[in-house]
Amino acid sequence: MNPIPTNTIDEVISALEIIIAELEQKNDPAGYFAVLYQKVTIKVKEGIASGYFDDGPRMEQLDVMFAKRYLDAWFSFQKGENTTLSWQKAFELSTHYQPIVLQHLLMGINAHINLDLGIAAAKVSEGKNINDLENDFNRINEILSALVHDVEEDLAAVWPTLKFILKHSGKVDDFLVNFSMKLARDGAWKFATQLSATPEDQIQSVIQIRDWKVAAKASIITKPGKIATIVLFIIRVMERGSVTDKIRKLT
Repeated sequence: MNPIPTNTIDEVISALEIIIAELEQKNDPAGYFAVLYQKVTIKVKEGIASGYFDDGPRMEQLDVMFAKRYLDAWFSFQKGENTTLSWQKAFELSTHYQPIVLQHLLMGINAHINLDLGIAAAKVSEGKNINDLENDFNRINEILSALVHDVEEDLAAVWPTLKFILKHSGKVDDFLVNFSMKLARDGAWKFATQLSATPEDQIQSVIQIRDWKVAAKASIITKPGKIATIVLFIIRVMERGSVTDKIRKLT
């Protein structure tokens, strides 16, 4: 379990800072997602402060519950303890050379949005009508989508050929959204409402089944087909700098 206090959104941001610094020092690709997730968390904090959400205190609760899913999985994996299959696949990818930065990010997005976000949304809505959360849930997804362009620009600094490839594929602006985020966020809300309506004694079983399905989706990212694999390999060869360099460029 997570040994760092994470009871507020500020503590979550600090915990992520510690993890990023450690992964940067270790030259560990798992740092790519940690950086992206810290950016999302900071944006949520700014949204709470500006009144962007219908219920700021509830949103901070959701954000903390959501973050703890990732942080608990990370520290459990580091200790060799059991974690969800979705996160296990994402963390294990960091031991392989071939995946590009984007694949590492998408593996984290797959586990965290497709599995964790629905669980956190159902938990923060316990004893309440989960539909009251839908507007703010959608606003979180708007924040995620808004970061897509920033991530593309950061990734282009890591591998300049990305812009050329995206331009000629006709998916410059929607590349990440079409590949993962859009489907993930829609599925997350459906899962949240399903989980909210599930009897307590069946919740763990429903989560486990969902985890298996989400983990199975990882193959779309790691094994996207022969042509895509060749393109990704070319991008990987042309990525600039060490893992540490790439983490710093994404920061």
